[in-house]
Formats: sequence, C-alpha cells, structure tokens
Amino acid sequence: MAAFRRWKEQRLARADESRKGSVDEAVAELVQLLNGQERFCTTSSCAGRLLLAQAPAPGFNGYEVQKKNCSWLMVTHQLCAKEDVMTALQKATGDTVFKFEPFILHVQCQELQDAQLLHSVAIDSGFRNSGITVGRRGKIMMAVRSTHCLEVPLSHMGQLMVTEEYVDFLVQIANRKMEENMKRIDRFYKCLQLALKSELSMSNSPHGMIQKIHSVYTHRRKRKQDKEPGLCTSSENKEESKTEDDPETNLSFFF
Repeated sequence: MAAFRRWKEQRLARADESRKGSVDEAVAELVQLLNGQERFCTTSSCAGRLLLAQAPAPGFNGYEVQKKNCSWLMVTHQLCAKEDVMTALQKATGDTVFKFEPFILHVQCQELQDAQLLHSVAIDSGFRNSGITVGRRGKIMMAVRSTHCLEVPLSHMGQLMVTEEYVDFLVQIANRKMEENMKRIDRFYKCLQLALKSELSMSNSPHGMIQKIHSVYTHRRKRKQDKEPGLCTSSENKEESKTEDDPETNLSFFF
C-alpha cells in the first residue's frame, strides 16, 4: 500500500503529456473523484472527440490513419457542424478520415478487487468494452472503453471522395454518438459515486465488503437482470443494447 501511494504521488505530480495538456472538462470531476480515493490513480483519459485526421505522406496504409504520425485538421470534444468538417477538408493535402472516438479512461488500481468494482460499474454504465489487465509484476490496470466509434475515409490525396450531403449525414451520426457518449459518462460518474458510498457504509465490516465486491463482479459477469444496490439499473442497459445494435448509429467503414 505504501509503495502504491508513493507511485501515485509521483504519477500525479508529473506534467500532462497529452496534446491538449490537461484533463477534458467533461471528465474532470470523474478523474478527481477517482484520484481522491487512495486505491485508484488515473493514468490517461479522453472525454471523447470528433476529429478529421490526415495521414502523413505517402498516405494511407490500408486506409488506416496511424494516431502517432497523423495531423489533426479538426478536433472537438463537443458537437460539430457540417461546415466545420468542410472547412477543415479545404486544408487537406493527403488522405483524411473523419472519426468519432468515445470516452476512454485508464486507471491503475491498488488491488484486483478495486479493479473489479470499477469494471462492474463501467459495464453497467454502458462501457461494454472495458477490461482489466494484470502485468507480470502485479500492476493492475482497469480500462473503461466503449464500442460505439465511427471512422470513415473522406478524401484521397486532397480530393474529396464523397458528396457534401454525405458529410452532413456522417456529422449527424457522429453528433448522436457524442450525445450518447456524454450520457454514459454522466451515468458512470453517478454509479461510481453510489458504489463508493455503498462501500463506505460497510466499512465497519471488511470481510463483508470484500465479499460484496466479489458478488457484484460475479453478478455482472453472469449478466443477470437484478443489480446490486448502488449500480445502474437493468433498464438502462437494455436501452444501451438497443443503441449499440442500431446499424445506423454504429456505422463503420473498412476498405
């Protein structure tokens, strides 16, 4: 515990090395809530974004823009308009892709049961691609991820390959995804608050707390309908399932 605490202090004291250089406003309270707990330390996060990315010369490698080497012609963590994309496309000289990237959060956890609690809350909040990894040296990482992304090539060598009407269609889909993304973030924050409050009320019974966390995690993994107190309701997950199964709102293109 002492070693984790020292590592966390050093990690949080480091400068933010992201392109933006700070935590996105939409997830600032969530990051603060997690880092306020001794057993959690956030290592990276993005609230979700819409962007137009351009691949470096000589262009695409199988129509895939590599994040490390690409340039951003447009990026926003809010809703965007067709005009924003069209204006950015005027600056394109290479191959571009319009993307929606949903919320992602990486949290290092002190104990496996801490990661299991976060995983349960994340899954119940609609982030179904979340997962836990344990390194060889015992490093426990919890990744909160979603699956409702969007990635569509728009131009090749600076030439627009689709109509303006189609760009407008994509922007509408991307904006709906962003709106849903923000709802999930808010749900995750509220469910996490309830889960932590539930833990606090049981703090006088450590054995009972460990048993409860294991029960919640196992319960979620089996995808039963009944939920533990403090977590999201099954009705919310049913609505999320409808959204994720909608072919229009999950539009993706691969060439």
